[in-house]
Amino acid sequence: MSGGVDSSVAVKLLLDMGYDCAGATMRLYTNEDIGLDKAKTCCSLNDVEDARFVAFKLGIDFHVFNFSTDFREKVINHFIDTYLNGGTPNPCIECNKHLKFEKFLERARLLDYNYIATGHYVKREFDKKTGRWNLKRSPDVNKDQSYVLYSMTQDQIAHTLFPVGELSKDKIRQIAEQNSLINADKPDSQDICFIPDGDYAKFITENSGEQPEGDIILTDGTKLGRHKGLIHYTIGQRKGIGVSYSEPLFVIDKNLSDNTLILGTKDEQGCTSLIADDVNFIPFEKLAEPFECTAQTRYHQKDVPCTVSPLDDGRIKVVFNTKHKAVSVGQAVVLYDGDYIVGGGTIAEAFND
Repeated sequence: MSGGVDSSVAVKLLLDMGYDCAGATMRLYTNEDIGLDKAKTCCSLNDVEDARFVAFKLGIDFHVFNFSTDFREKVINHFIDTYLNGGTPNPCIECNKHLKFEKFLERARLLDYNYIATGHYVKREFDKKTGRWNLKRSPDVNKDQSYVLYSMTQDQIAHTLFPVGELSKDKIRQIAEQNSLINADKPDSQDICFIPDGDYAKFITENSGEQPEGDIILTDGTKLGRHKGLIHYTIGQRKGIGVSYSEPLFVIDKNLSDNTLILGTKDEQGCTSLIADDVNFIPFEKLAEPFECTAQTRYHQKDVPCTVSPLDDGRIKVVFNTKHKAVSVGQAVVLYDGDYIVGGGTIAEAFND
């Protein structure tokens, strides 16, 4: 229970279905972890209290699990290291992988619960022919969260329930209001949870030191100005770069070896192929041969046609049918067959041949 309306309604629906439920919130960081003064109230404490109040209202036990050490190691440190190495991380995916569906499930089992449940917008289905669980996009395409769940294992899917996965946000809020839940009108969280002010570059600097300035250049090597540290820029970025030119420019690449930020025109944007590692597949255990599907490389981005091939080292190569924009090392590439997740991995290399 995050304190939000989705997980709160998930509890209500499970109780209505006859499940014996308890609520739990993960304590993922301290004030010091996110750069807040010890004396100040951490932004997440309000969420914990909202979750506790809903649990009391619904008559279920409530727990707070302290996973702050694991969160610092697996999510915060990974976030910082990926940016420092020129990539663009997705902390929600890392949190789901290591905390929500690993540590949280482990704790539930220690307490003798058969399942965990979350407020994610996704549907799970069992395929009797293959004997495997599948994950399917939510019908509410604007809220669908399948992209951040591609790394779930068969054991995790088998023991996770998604009670609100097929509902719209309006319906969920209606259920919350009908049951007088305190968070019926609570806004959705938008920012990275451990960076409450949204200034990720400031957060990285405070945790790793000032980043060196360097040259901003065009793809032909023409110098345009100076950047304030590569962590301040992402692939595909157009605004806030700090240089002017005769036509719009976009961040094409970040060269760590000479600390340069490389810009290009709209026509120079785009990725033709990529290689992904740390791969996970859902409908099958291992990819045996190339197949055609669609791929999504950013959260809530439209998936595009591609061909995926297995590599000898366990990684995969994704070749796009047409150039695909804003592909960043460190982000996830998630593969779909229609509305079903095939799998995905972390983008390790991107090519513009």
